[in-house]
Amino acid sequence: MNNQRCSTLFLKLEGRRAIIHCIYVVGFMDLFGVSMIIPLLSHHVKALGASPTVAGIVGSTYGILQLFSSTIVGSWSDVVGRRYSLLTSILLSACGYGLLGISTSITLFVLARIPVGLFKHSLSICRALLSDLVSESERPLVMGHFNAASSVGFILGPVVGGYLTEHEGGFYTSSFTCAAIFLINAGLVWLLPWSETITNRNATNCSNSASKRCHDEHCGKSVQNGSHANNHHSALPSETEAERRAARKLGFRWREVSLLQPAWRQLTSVSSRIHMVASSDMWDLFLVRLLMAVAIMLYYSNFSLAMEERFSMKPKMTGYLISYSSTLGALAGFLVGPVTQLYRNNMPALLLHSTMLTCLLIFLYAAAPSVWQVLLTSTFFAISTSVGRTCITDLELQRGGVHASGTLIGAGQSVTAVGRILAPLLSGLTQEISPCGPASLGVVLALAAVGLLLVRIPKWDGRALAKTAAVVNSRSSE
Repeated sequence: MNNQRCSTLFLKLEGRRAIIHCIYVVGFMDLFGVSMIIPLLSHHVKALGASPTVAGIVGSTYGILQLFSSTIVGSWSDVVGRRYSLLTSILLSACGYGLLGISTSITLFVLARIPVGLFKHSLSICRALLSDLVSESERPLVMGHFNAASSVGFILGPVVGGYLTEHEGGFYTSSFTCAAIFLINAGLVWLLPWSETITNRNATNCSNSASKRCHDEHCGKSVQNGSHANNHHSALPSETEAERRAARKLGFRWREVSLLQPAWRQLTSVSSRIHMVASSDMWDLFLVRLLMAVAIMLYYSNFSLAMEERFSMKPKMTGYLISYSSTLGALAGFLVGPVTQLYRNNMPALLLHSTMLTCLLIFLYAAAPSVWQVLLTSTFFAISTSVGRTCITDLELQRGGVHASGTLIGAGQSVTAVGRILAPLLSGLTQEISPCGPASLGVVLALAAVGLLLVRIPKWDGRALAKTAAVVNSRSSE
């Protein structure tokens, strides 16, 4: 009996690992297709006869729609399940990019951007799915690899898009190619071995003793290879029985969800989850995310112009420097796992240190006397921001609980969307003062984030100890 149970558990672990690797491919292809289009959008809008003002308004449509839809779609994925929400997101995005390929007027262009702005949350749902499939200790490693795979796609996409644009009708060819890539992604998601997934968090962590013995006997090699972690010490808030009962009362069941539920029931569940996040004591994490998002965007906002005015660097060389930094950022995703192990999964400390390093690097860039110092800061800046981005997402999931991972990741994306709206405005205002103005303001915002973390982290640690003690007491009473 035990051997049969062990064999079943091993097969489920193999199924989860296959899904994780497929999700890496989905993330790569997603940003590969999108990055083929992004550099060409402004040129296409101008070619359609739009004035600079109209082009700016049209360009902001996507960001505004993402701001309001991120949390809703993420919460909806918690309600109906990852499979159907991910398929819906990918297919509707494919429709949007297909419409973009036939946009011969400003009206069609705007209509094509609406479904993309509302439903292009495939990466957020993929992150939520990954958080469902792995244990808490393994999550930073898996998220780092996913970010790395996505970033590689974002680097290679513009190369292919630029090549296609050189031919007649290049923009339309790029748009249809992007739509085709999304359709391939949808097929890949549909063919994933969903029956092998374990939606119960306890099964993922092998919480019962029999599963633990099976895992120790038959999956030791997998643990050593980093394919699955068997850690019980990190009890999420959602894993306590009291909070599972509270979750059921609010209507978000972790299993047996269906896309065919009545619309009012789905809406009620989505609203309950969003209200739960909005009323939670996570304002500090979201504020840190906003401050650092704006600071990082200010660093990049006028990078080319600042390099030209400060060091007379030609745009070609600036492009090489940006490509170098982007490549390092992609590779840095593979460092997240080893770094978190070095910190023994102490994510608050890692977030604090990465934020402090980012703040210091922005300051060194703003005060850089030579191009070589800019090159040095860009090298470490790509690494620190990659680590910090993974840390903030992991902490949001730790504090909010896995039962609402889609809602939490969507809320984080909404906060980042606010940063995308604020950063260009603040960059324009500070550039009136100095080419280093945006970076200098970024230093101030990053310092504010560091100060907030120094004040709030001791409170997080106190709550974590209290919850751990409560879990230990509940288990000992059982």
